[in-house]
Amino acid sequence: METPQQMKAAVQRCIAAHKDELHALSRDIWSRPELGGSETRAHDTLVGFFSRDEAWTVQAHYVLPTAFRASWGPEGGGDGGPALNVGFLCEYDALPGIGHACGHNLIAEVGAAAALGLKAALEMRTEPRFPVKITVLGTPAEEVIGGKIDLILAGAFADFDLVFMAHPAQHDASFLPCITVDEVLVKYHGKAAHASAYPWEGVNALDAAVLAYNNLSALRQQLRPEWRLHGIIKHGGEQPNIIPAYTQLEFYLRTPQVKDLCVLKAKAEACFRAAAVATGCRVEIIYPGHCYYNILPNATLAKLYENNGKALGIQFQEQSANFSGSTDFGNVSFIVPGIHPFFYISTEAFNHTEEYAEAAGAEKAQLFTLRTATALAMTAVDVVCCPDLLRQVREDFRLAKLKQEKPLKDGDTALTAP
Repeated sequence: METPQQMKAAVQRCIAAHKDELHALSRDIWSRPELGGSETRAHDTLVGFFSRDEAWTVQAHYVLPTAFRASWGPEGGGDGGPALNVGFLCEYDALPGIGHACGHNLIAEVGAAAALGLKAALEMRTEPRFPVKITVLGTPAEEVIGGKIDLILAGAFADFDLVFMAHPAQHDASFLPCITVDEVLVKYHGKAAHASAYPWEGVNALDAAVLAYNNLSALRQQLRPEWRLHGIIKHGGEQPNIIPAYTQLEFYLRTPQVKDLCVLKAKAEACFRAAAVATGCRVEIIYPGHCYYNILPNATLAKLYENNGKALGIQFQEQSANFSGSTDFGNVSFIVPGIHPFFYISTEAFNHTEEYAEAAGAEKAQLFTLRTATALAMTAVDVVCCPDLLRQVREDFRLAKLKQEKPLKDGDTALTAP
């Protein structure tokens, strides 16, 4: 019977053998950046990549127009039960104006490479303890609408047992505390009037917007230091001699854990409504998209990933407690045990810059990208080969969810929400 080490060696051989194809896949996506929801060419490229091997069952346009699903392995076990389904996620949307400045082309490459590596390891088993299925899920529009959340709502993750993906960053880390974020649009409706001839006839929606902005600025000093709210006035009026009848603000609200977001939302909404009362305007408070949850950590998967990564030469830095990015993978982590490590790509540039976009398409990023994919696949090998590890992963998941159940009380903050 093959040992985990033999299977991990198969992972390494497979990914090394396909490195040119994987680089070409990544470069193709990188060279033709597409915004979230419009990743038609990236979708077709990835569907074509998996469709070349008849062993994969590929579903194009899966649930969403630019999502896909590629599966390998049995649907059920010998006793009629389901196979253990190991998922790898691909992202491939770009940013407006600066292309793949968040390196999502490399996320797609990591997902594809890790899936190929695990498949090679599983194919060498002669006496499997239990059947294992691999599913690659293409998840569009992470930057704008949270495609993973739409897929969750459609049941796309219902049969997943484990889920893996990795994101390029400034250094290697098995976990960084991505936080909760929700977007709010605030619209004030007043009444137009000539600003010089008869201003008393108007109801000034710009005054409401400015008061709301200032209310939130005052609120910040009473918030917990790790909470964030930030935004802009998107529309402030038409021209100076018309009392603005309509204004609009857009704000992001962030807390380290989703359980605390309701407290921050209540405080922010009080600020928005107070501005409306003060000016006589009518206010609309709209949450137009999905709330991105914080990522739940999984200590067992993180430790396994670090061990495998170190064996491949990855040098992990001490985890930061102050990382404040957000991702829709957080929502996935609440329903399926998973891991979302970050990896260095040979640049000191920061994500969402032109310099990072250039680095994401460079040849020198390949060593780090494929090394990360190999470590992910090797971590999956550890879990599928050891039922005790699988049980511990599931227990970590259960305990992490329990910690999310009790939100902060208003009295726990310096300012009580009305």
